[in-house]
Amino acid sequence: MSCSHLSTAWSSSALASSASSTRRRSSAPRSGGSGFVVRCSLRELRSRIDSVRNTQKITEAMKLVAAAKVRRAQEAVVSSRPFSEALVEVLYNMNQEIQTEDIDLPLTRTRPVKKVALVVLTGERGLCGSFNNNVLKKADTRMEELKQLGIEYTVISVGKKGNAYFMRRPYIPLERELEVNGVPTVKDSQAICDLVYSLFVSEEVDKVELLYSKFVSLVRSDPIIQTLLPMSPKGEICDVNGVCVDATEDELFRLTTKEGKLTVEREKVKIETQPFSPVVQFEQDPVQILDALLPLYLNSQILRALQESLASELAARMSAMSSATDNAIELRKNLSIAYNRQRQAKITGEILEIVAGADALAG
Repeated sequence: MSCSHLSTAWSSSALASSASSTRRRSSAPRSGGSGFVVRCSLRELRSRIDSVRNTQKITEAMKLVAAAKVRRAQEAVVSSRPFSEALVEVLYNMNQEIQTEDIDLPLTRTRPVKKVALVVLTGERGLCGSFNNNVLKKADTRMEELKQLGIEYTVISVGKKGNAYFMRRPYIPLERELEVNGVPTVKDSQAICDLVYSLFVSEEVDKVELLYSKFVSLVRSDPIIQTLLPMSPKGEICDVNGVCVDATEDELFRLTTKEGKLTVEREKVKIETQPFSPVVQFEQDPVQILDALLPLYLNSQILRALQESLASELAARMSAMSSATDNAIELRKNLSIAYNRQRQAKITGEILEIVAGADALAG
């Protein structure tokens, strides 16, 4: 293996292929492998070892930065919970007030599905393993399903990686491209909310689906599809199969350490809803109040999905950089062994030449 081959093997195995943390390139050196042959000078080997050492420091730093950002993403989810809890409580109580009435709200109106808007959330950067690929593959699968059902669709892409992916495929109908810089804010979710609201209310689309990566653990995230519109009057969250989750059931993740390693603890929280006081009087009709609350709840659902997607991306990047660091350590170890062996062979050869010369002079 030449020095140029070593450079190619490292760049592909440590950084580009960090999507598969356990995979190693077949051309990459292995400790103790008899097939590891180096045809480099000692100076080139020293330069390569220094290069791998510097890359290792970079990947370690990127891993720590990603871990710190995961904590901030967790804090963002926790800080948004009080608003969500208050909103769910009001929604439940408003439904108790109007449960006997036949209500007709724009966001809850169900009609035959002829066209679907698919909101796809991807990352803003790479070097995060298979995170973006998993989401985009899920989107392709869903678009193929809709095509087979004879249903039209349009895509709303959120994230630079998704934008670049769909721009390279002009045959996919793209409604809008959006980006989220840094930690998602209410302003970011409001831009998506306004777009899907206008598409649904104007009947340009009959259904809106949200595709994002749900944060499960530091080493796992699951791409899921959630139905955004039409909404349930109770604020329930439903998937594409119509399976709904009670809005009062929330899930909270906490980043902790266990036996010296980062881990995630998840717990389900039941939101206790207190009924309104009997003496409460509404200045407006309860239906009008509910009509104003549902867009707020829609915004909160999109914001929560953006936060989950960011946490999944950061966890995937942390795992990928950890794998890249391990690859760098292994490659550096094998290069050091090769360097020491070649240096030893050179010294041995020089000693043999000196001995042969001395014997020649003595003879």
